[in-house]
Amino acid sequence: MNGAIYARKSNEQKGVTDEQKSVARQEDNARAYAHAHGWPIHEPSVFVDDGISGAQFAGRPGFVRLMNSLKPKPPFNVLIMSEISRLGREQIETAYALKQLSVAGVRCFSYLEDREILMESATDKFLLSAVNYAAEIEREKASQRVHDALLRKARAGHVATGAKFGYENIPTVDASGRHSHVERRINKDAATVIVRIFSLSRDGHGYKAIAKILNAEGALSPQSQGGRPRNWAASSVCEVLQSECYRGLMTWNKTRDRDKWGLNHVTARPQADWVSHRNPKLQIVSDELWNAVHARLATVREVYAGGDRANRPALAGPAKYLLSNLALCGSCGSGMWALSSGSGTGRIYRSYACASYHAGRGQCRNNTRIPLDLADGELIDALMKDVLDEQLVLCSVNAALATLRGDGVSGQLKAVEAELRKVEQEHARYVRAIGIAGERKVRGLLDALESSGQRVAELQAERDHVRTVRPFRAGDIARTRRELLDLAHHWRELLTEEDPQHTRPIIASLLEGRVTITPKRKYEWELSGRGTLFGLFAFSIHQQGARHPLASHPTGVNFRRIIRAA
Repeated sequence: MNGAIYARKSNEQKGVTDEQKSVARQEDNARAYAHAHGWPIHEPSVFVDDGISGAQFAGRPGFVRLMNSLKPKPPFNVLIMSEISRLGREQIETAYALKQLSVAGVRCFSYLEDREILMESATDKFLLSAVNYAAEIEREKASQRVHDALLRKARAGHVATGAKFGYENIPTVDASGRHSHVERRINKDAATVIVRIFSLSRDGHGYKAIAKILNAEGALSPQSQGGRPRNWAASSVCEVLQSECYRGLMTWNKTRDRDKWGLNHVTARPQADWVSHRNPKLQIVSDELWNAVHARLATVREVYAGGDRANRPALAGPAKYLLSNLALCGSCGSGMWALSSGSGTGRIYRSYACASYHAGRGQCRNNTRIPLDLADGELIDALMKDVLDEQLVLCSVNAALATLRGDGVSGQLKAVEAELRKVEQEHARYVRAIGIAGERKVRGLLDALESSGQRVAELQAERDHVRTVRPFRAGDIARTRRELLDLAHHWRELLTEEDPQHTRPIIASLLEGRVTITPKRKYEWELSGRGTLFGLFAFSIHQQGARHPLASHPTGVNFRRIIRAA
């Protein structure tokens, strides 16, 4: 009779015997047991899982190899393990595994109990289920012991998790010299990289772009997993930007690592179960930088949440070319790529082309390439002449400021309050009507009540907002007019520069949505879009830290240009 060995050690080692704490010791004891019974060990049939929970079955390589070796015929007749719990700590799965071994003609032995694990009678199966029940109870207790210990650490403000990039885990000892707990300390080199990641994100770089920059600079990176190269990836950059610990807010117990079956399955815990505390000593990123980054990320999510690409607002993040993320293909609505091609003379030609066509998605037949310098020049010319025209800017500024003279704000507040009173009265009538209406009319009244309730909430929010607006005095109006006209002049000067870093944010502020480039005929395209002065007004007013109705008076202008290549 050939023998096989299965050994397994869990991650959690509290409350188990020494024989269970090491797979090497389990294997040695199993070999001694086999030798005592005269069973030679079939060496390829020594199956080991080190540091894996007994609730895992499909995720245990050694266990999977063991079960796969049963077909078509197992090369061993006896399987030796320390006890049944080594095979698994989940009743149903463990019993099924033992059944498969029994059906394949394999006898199972526990060397700790020096007995065969039988499944021949109803009594054997009952006793087996009782043993498996006890093993599963022990697994649950072990898990609870670990959770309780980590909960005490988290509530005390000590480290309850593993290593975190940006920090060092420092063990501490008590008065008697014994290990007490673990505290965190900022790693200055890693903290510098973290601040750089947040700064790059604030400036408009995406996850992948930040990873490329950091890797090119050879920046320090987190420890890699699974033997992968140690460098930055988009996912690791995203994780850094979403980790609140970098702003000094330490939170534990936000997720559950295992499901009710004991399997690895991360799920969110209720917020009431979270353990949070703020530690300014561990803050790496300032509140201002954190808020700026997450405001930008929220804008990006909002922009890309909808499916209507043509009406998405432009994102003017850093880019090498002026119209990256600002132009759409007029044939299919996809974005436009900046392409480069060479010639025999060594000259490089750059052009914009449909991303969908050149990515091979088969969704667009627009294979034309519009010269990059022509498209950039026409767009800037359109914005300068049709949107930032001096006379148009002056008229728009005067019209917007006119609303702020006299009782402009108070008049707006009175109008909102009057409409709010009207809707509240209507809402109250619906409430009374529901009390006396028949069953058939209630549904319609409930719908009307819900609609009026939503309108009441909207008007209340608008009223509260208007109340926060400080009145404009004559000096405020004169200063604001001067600032707006000076800013418009400055933007006109910047648009004449050939530096996308300075020009792109201005172009995005002057656009409603994006520009569209549509092929008309050979070597001819139409560039169209809609310009607005909203960005000019909002930039000037909101830079002062206040909000005024002025920013709600943009001027929209449609523009259209025909681009012809020689």
